[in-house]
Amino acid sequence: MKTATTEDCPCGGGQAFGGCCRPYLVGEATAETAEQLMRSRYSAYHQGNIDYLIATHHPTQRYAGQRAAILQSTARTTWLGLRVLATEAGQAADSQGLVEFVAYYKDPTLGQVHERSRFTRQKGRWLYVDGDGLPPLWPRRSDPCWCGSGKKYKACHGQ
Repeated sequence: MKTATTEDCPCGGGQAFGGCCRPYLVGEATAETAEQLMRSRYSAYHQGNIDYLIATHHPTQRYAGQRAAILQSTARTTWLGLRVLATEAGQAADSQGLVEFVAYYKDPTLGQVHERSRFTRQKGRWLYVDGDGLPPLWPRRSDPCWCGSGKKYKACHGQ
């Protein structure tokens, strides 16, 4: 799924894609914070931008077959939304940062990635190092459903 520059950015930052994550994905800009990199990586998964995902993964964490694994994942997964829950450090002047997030997807059933991710800044660029998987977070009954239907969770997948 490709997002037009005028559409809402998949990262959920509240801006149009063209002014939010697109400049990072096409190499016009680099993320200034760990959170910006995390959001742009989510958008890259949403867009199927494998080159960006590999380029922003710390070199010591890359592995043989990574491209094929990401390609297989992006081909069958529909990313539905992202919630950034917390950040620690990871600002423009920092060299390390943590971002906790939940990313919702359909593959073909609904699921989520809840992770506390580690980022490092090297030569002025933020890179994703790795993350710790965390237990799923379920929406409260009156929260919007994570499937993107626009309904409250209780009236959609919370039944």
